[in-house]
Amino acid sequence: MLGNFIYSNPTKLYFGEDSLKFLNEELPKYGKNVLFVYGGGSIKKTGLYDEIVKILKDNGKEIFEDAGVMPNPTVEKLYEGCKRAKDNNVDLILAVGGGSVCDYAKAVSVSAYCEEDPWDKYFLRMEDVDNKIIPVGCVLTMVGTGSEMNGGSVITNPATKQKIGHVFGENVFPKFSILNPVFTYTVPQYQMVAGFFDIMSHILEQYFSGDDDNTSDYIMEGLLKSLIHSSRIAVKNPKDYEARSNIMWTATWALNTLVAKGKSTDWMVHMIGQAIGGYTDATHGMTLSAVSLPYYRHIMPYGLQKFKRYAINVWNVNPEGKTDEQTAKEGLERMEAYMKEIGLVMNIKDLGVTEDMLDGIASNTFILKGGYKVLSHDEIVKILKDSM
Repeated sequence: MLGNFIYSNPTKLYFGEDSLKFLNEELPKYGKNVLFVYGGGSIKKTGLYDEIVKILKDNGKEIFEDAGVMPNPTVEKLYEGCKRAKDNNVDLILAVGGGSVCDYAKAVSVSAYCEEDPWDKYFLRMEDVDNKIIPVGCVLTMVGTGSEMNGGSVITNPATKQKIGHVFGENVFPKFSILNPVFTYTVPQYQMVAGFFDIMSHILEQYFSGDDDNTSDYIMEGLLKSLIHSSRIAVKNPKDYEARSNIMWTATWALNTLVAKGKSTDWMVHMIGQAIGGYTDATHGMTLSAVSLPYYRHIMPYGLQKFKRYAINVWNVNPEGKTDEQTAKEGLERMEAYMKEIGLVMNIKDLGVTEDMLDGIASNTFILKGGYKVLSHDEIVKILKDSM
């Protein structure tokens, strides 16, 4: 493993079918005023909204609602949430929903008392938090982002067509998260599958980096195999508890900072996917699926041994009688077949991308170091063209 690192994760997790009852243990730790954050209202249809309101009231909480959080939370929505949180002097933000709701809650938590424009400070200049932070708790209803156990927050600015993520420190991590796999059963198939690939992409973007013998790579291979197995079951039977619980747990460990320790990491698929989202408002996981294979085929020659290992250890490719390149290519071919099998979007045209957007998307793509290849603007445009 590489370098020196510190590992700490302060988020307390409650997992399982009875996990919601533990909200009663957490709420007394915070003041009276709670900002109840959720999305488009699906939690009202399932009855979860009423359950949570009852628990909040039973604990003597004053509830201030912040509904309507969209799949790609906007900066305008962020400003609205900041005002509501500050005006009502909230003591806890309770996010009930998927990754976007959790991301948004964390953005509000750091921005409500920010004396500058939080978009400029936290998402353009990427500065650390130096103001009051409102604690966040999450009740998860969709898996994918891992937002329930990390400091990540992604916000979109429609005016500038920018979708930017800021990974904050452990002081911004949710204080607690409640993970009941049953709450994920009602997610539409398209969103469910998109979440599955978001998980896969999180793992791959940490896996495809470095050439040292790293414990994290062995962990990630196991996570990938579990995800592939369980996702195939869940696509056929979304209410298979064992499959959905394994996926939920995998999603959390894919991006709670553990497997990134001692590694360089490559987040260019996310950077390209987020830039596409800024232009199209497309579902996040599908932006990743549409660009992943063109990107990985582009960088494969620079990290050939890791791609060969991926083919053998994750996709069970037999390397006998094959060159390293043939083995690696077969691994990506099996990955492509799997992606089509579970119903992922495989090209960016299906997400609304047109030829005239490509240069702008490339220009809005943050270029990161840490992977096998640092991309140029022209290489990003080529990858986008290969994704059409």
